[in-house]
Amino acid sequence: MSDRMRKGTTVAAMAVALVSGFEGLRQNAYPDPATGGQPWTLCYGSTNGVKPGDYKTVEQCKALLSLELQKYADGIEKCVTVPLPDSRFVALTSFSYNVGIKAACGSSAVKLINQGKTAEGCEALLKWNRAAGIVFPGLTRRRQKERQFCLEGL
Repeated sequence: MSDRMRKGTTVAAMAVALVSGFEGLRQNAYPDPATGGQPWTLCYGSTNGVKPGDYKTVEQCKALLSLELQKYADGIEKCVTVPLPDSRFVALTSFSYNVGIKAACGSSAVKLINQGKTAEGCEALLKWNRAAGIVFPGLTRRRQKERQFCLEGL
């Protein structure tokens, strides 16, 4: 488990703030906006095992987000082969939470960062602003914020 994402760390707080700000809180399960059905989503974008009719309290949602972000942070730590400053780690964890570990790790963004082409890798995040082939303004804003975090310190 990623030490950087342990509950109570600055990195964990940054990741929770970034992801929750874009995902928004929905306590009742809702269908995916791109498909109108699967995957059903709850809390701050959680889809794992969510079924129509599911409900969670705000506290349960916050705890779930912290727990789930650990998994995505671990995925990024496994596929990124260069040292990541905290803000870049948070950006890639948020990206991974949104698109999935496999997609994030296979993306040109991660490949470029691993090649030492950090600025180009951060710019490549902007390409991921579609769901079901449709550009979503919320995804565009999210990728711009992730890019900003990613470029910090360059």
